[in-house]
Amino acid sequence: MIFGLAGHVVTPTEAAFFREADPWGFIVFTRNIENPEQVRRLTSDLRDTVGRNAPILIDQEGGRVARMGPPHWRRWEPVLSLFDGADEATALEAARLRYRIIADELRHVGIDVNCAPLLDVPVPSGHDIIGARALGNAAEDVARRGRAICEALLSGGVLPVIKHIPGHGRAMVDSHHELPRVDTPLADLRRTDFAAFAAVSDQALGMTAHVVFEAVDPDACATLSPTVIAMIRDEIGFDGLLMTDDLSMKALQGDMAGRVTGSLSAGCDMILHCNGEMAEMEAIAAAVPELSGRAVARADAALAARLAPADIDIKDAERRYEDLTGERVHG
Repeated sequence: MIFGLAGHVVTPTEAAFFREADPWGFIVFTRNIENPEQVRRLTSDLRDTVGRNAPILIDQEGGRVARMGPPHWRRWEPVLSLFDGADEATALEAARLRYRIIADELRHVGIDVNCAPLLDVPVPSGHDIIGARALGNAAEDVARRGRAICEALLSGGVLPVIKHIPGHGRAMVDSHHELPRVDTPLADLRRTDFAAFAAVSDQALGMTAHVVFEAVDPDACATLSPTVIAMIRDEIGFDGLLMTDDLSMKALQGDMAGRVTGSLSAGCDMILHCNGEMAEMEAIAAAVPELSGRAVARADAALAARLAPADIDIKDAERRYEDLTGERVHG
């Protein structure tokens, strides 16, 4: 399991709980972030609670979804703006620079996993929960750009998480608040939504979608569906560590123990819980078994992929990015 926490510091209650529960990793949000020194102390303290170099996650996509921002960190335009009307090779080079710079910012404060890139292929009628967060409107574009982002993050010593498998772009509602249902025929899903993930399926970490795909399983969302998870493994070809999207999202029904059991029984490897609510975390910890079987090998492979960052001159990278895009990088 991966847990969040309530505020800027690890409280004594949280420290005691994490020490006992021993989560695989942690995730931080804007509510946990004040300034670089504080975040470095926080990530160090989180790792101290479990006595090891636990992975620490964040959603730092750039653009609308960015948990770290000015005045201490750079502000970015939506990633889709890099590709609007631009030469593809130039835009890809800019994307690599952007996410290499982001990786540098994350590593400097002790964060080593970024929940990006988002590989969802949007449709015009879809909910804007995806919108300009998308990397394009065609599967081949999304896959090509997503791979460039993965490579840039990895070169900066940060693990990417491809999301939301097998696709959130057709959802008509926001899964943070209600359960999306997609009635697109399977052949169309395979050609578009699923294809984007299949092309980048060799990554170490992935995150599910709380979305019902009626052509695959009309009764359960991907996170809770053995049929969809089997398709993610066998057809899309993702054999990395598969974490749920946040179990506290309102797309899911029932208590936390039931959500845990359903997700793991469906074939997810890892539970993600983000809101830092202690009662919910206690219920999850009581329901989650020890990591075992293929999940252990996948987790070990992910940890082994956390490499030291390649050398880079960040100021030079900023200058090159600004020259390519005309976008001033704010710090």
